[in-house]
Amino acid sequence: MEKIVGKIARKYMAHFLDAAFAAGETEKSWYRIGEDLEDYTVDMNPDTEVKKNILGNTTFNHNGYEPSADSDPFYARVGDALFEKLQAIIDAQANDDTCKTTALEVHLWDGDEETGYTAYTQECYVVPNSYGGDTSGYQIPYSVNYVGERTKGKYDPKTKKFTADSLSP
Repeated sequence: MEKIVGKIARKYMAHFLDAAFAAGETEKSWYRIGEDLEDYTVDMNPDTEVKKNILGNTTFNHNGYEPSADSDPFYARVGDALFEKLQAIIDAQANDDTCKTTALEVHLWDGDEETGYTAYTQECYVVPNSYGGDTSGYQIPYSVNYVGERTKGKYDPKTKKFTADSLSP
């Protein structure tokens, strides 16, 4: 891959889900999100509060983030591991840890094929929002709700493995 300079093209911010839904396990089946998407934005959903007291002083509290993202559309494809898991969640109307997996974010502008790329993992819940769709195909739009701490590390594109930095929690 060429060295990235200047404005970063969207394709270099890669988002993956563990399609095996093996949260906490070492063997992951990374599925790159985006085949049918024109937009995938992680909304940070900051929990902030600004207050003004009777003295005219303003205080600001930042209580963290509740990141989430929507994948719409997602077209079902026979043999696709993510489709099979989403369909199983729909069929069972699961609302528990059946929906829990791991997300991987890879910064393809920060690193290279030999040394790997800066990456972060975080547990998440993948929740189908609906299913069906129009004549363009069977669709299962879903939401990704990120939970817990992010772990920084490296993603090796050759082995498709994430290795946490030694200082990560």
